[in-house]
Amino acid sequence: METKNDLYRLLLVDDEADVLQVMKRKIDWEALGFYMAGTAENGQDALEIAEQMHIDVVLTDIKMPFMDGLTLCRRLKENYRNIKVVIYSGFDEFEYARDALHFEAEEYLLKPISAKDLAEVFRKIKLSLDEEIAERRDMDRLKEYYQKSLPSMQEQLFISILEGRISNERARNLLRIYELELESPYYAAAIIRAGSCASEDSSLQLLNLSLKGIVQDYLKDKMNCCCVHYLDMLAIVFLLEAPDGIADAMYHLEQICKMADRILGLKTAAALGQVVTDLAGISVSFHEAGSAMEYRAIIEGDSHVIYINDIEPHPQDYAALTEYNYQDILRAVRLGDRNGTSDAIRQFIAALRRHANTPTQYQLACVELLTEFTKIGRAYQLDIRDIFGMDRVPWQVIDQFSSLDELERWLLAICTNLRRTLRHERKDSTMRLAEKAREYIEDHYSESDLSADTLCRHLNVSAAYFSTVFKREAGLGFSAYLTKIRLEHAVQLLASTEEKTYIIAEKVGYLEPNYFSYVFKKEYGISPSKYRASLKKEANE
Repeated sequence: METKNDLYRLLLVDDEADVLQVMKRKIDWEALGFYMAGTAENGQDALEIAEQMHIDVVLTDIKMPFMDGLTLCRRLKENYRNIKVVIYSGFDEFEYARDALHFEAEEYLLKPISAKDLAEVFRKIKLSLDEEIAERRDMDRLKEYYQKSLPSMQEQLFISILEGRISNERARNLLRIYELELESPYYAAAIIRAGSCASEDSSLQLLNLSLKGIVQDYLKDKMNCCCVHYLDMLAIVFLLEAPDGIADAMYHLEQICKMADRILGLKTAAALGQVVTDLAGISVSFHEAGSAMEYRAIIEGDSHVIYINDIEPHPQDYAALTEYNYQDILRAVRLGDRNGTSDAIRQFIAALRRHANTPTQYQLACVELLTEFTKIGRAYQLDIRDIFGMDRVPWQVIDQFSSLDELERWLLAICTNLRRTLRHERKDSTMRLAEKAREYIEDHYSESDLSADTLCRHLNVSAAYFSTVFKREAGLGFSAYLTKIRLEHAVQLLASTEEKTYIIAEKVGYLEPNYFSYVFKKEYGISPSKYRASLKKEANE
């Protein structure tokens, strides 16, 4: 037996209560696969219901106050593309049918509607909804799409590793998921950049594609590597069995540059970073290759290849620990993850114990981490005392610790302080956003076209983020809060002035006096005029 969760949700919209009741009783909706999720007396109320809950199908009359069925159809299709809309009307006019089709309504029905015709329409809609869900769940099709997308996803992952935007553990997981083989005891990154081509009419972009083909064909049987286009360069990561494999990489890069010159007429240069031992180190080697490439204009000689160790002779003083990926620490701090922060700091200290063989290595690794903390603070406009709890520059303290355990405790204290500060800043930020929104609504509630989109553009935030933050801080969604403010001002005007109800309606943002009365009565249980009369009666007693 099907439960409500298995049925499609139906919203019925009509301004006549007896029609709503007839429609609810006329059809065995559950037998057709639908559940009556709600009813609304006009398009405005229907939109609010659609905003609050997931609706699959809307069955609506055309002629209604405040917002007609065609406008409702258009607004639903703009905001909720998957909702199916069925429109019915007593007006047998082509214009309505044409508009209904223009707004992508599924059906246009004329009153009186027979139960048979209505049931047939909803059988078709259920079939359409079933097919859409089946299509989304079609694993074969998803797998086919996944396989087509896999090369692009592999390339994006590879670039993320090159840029150091991903942690070691996450990189390994994604490499496995994306079926990209990058496991190796040693790595070295290189870049190849084309300088000029012999033919002025040749497209450098197309020639770069050809260059990638040459690289892959040449290295296929010689070295294990991965190659990708990166901006106007080719980036290559060599997977080495031993550190001395770097000599083979340099030799093959030299041959590739010569082939590019001979076959494509491309004057190319290659640059190579040093050998590293894990995935996180690839970004270090890659950036070193970029640094080495900057020397190509000032280095004379016949070689096309520049190796970072040849031009910066002591990279071992900083390489091992700049390979350390600080992202795990920074991510845990940003997310306020206490245990994750502790684990990441412990891993950093363990890396210091393994690799910090010289004071320079120790100092550079610590300074880099503290610099990352400073960058986070700058993004939140924090003072240095908010981050480190001290007035002086924190890296002046690094040499004062007598042990790595003492350094670990100090770093954990900084992270704890920074986590709390960021949490407080975020809370203040959301409170300020909600307060600005409330102020804007208070200043503009009288404008009939005030909407959440207008407010989001003013605040320069996304609608999804605003909706979440505002509802949490204000306790109401935007529409409900705006209605509350408008009605509060309406009550004040009813109590303090003798102005006509339609004038008060316009002053609080309702162009339709009847809709104003409808909303007022829905909130207070009586009409605006009766509310005013009750106030006068109380004053006279």
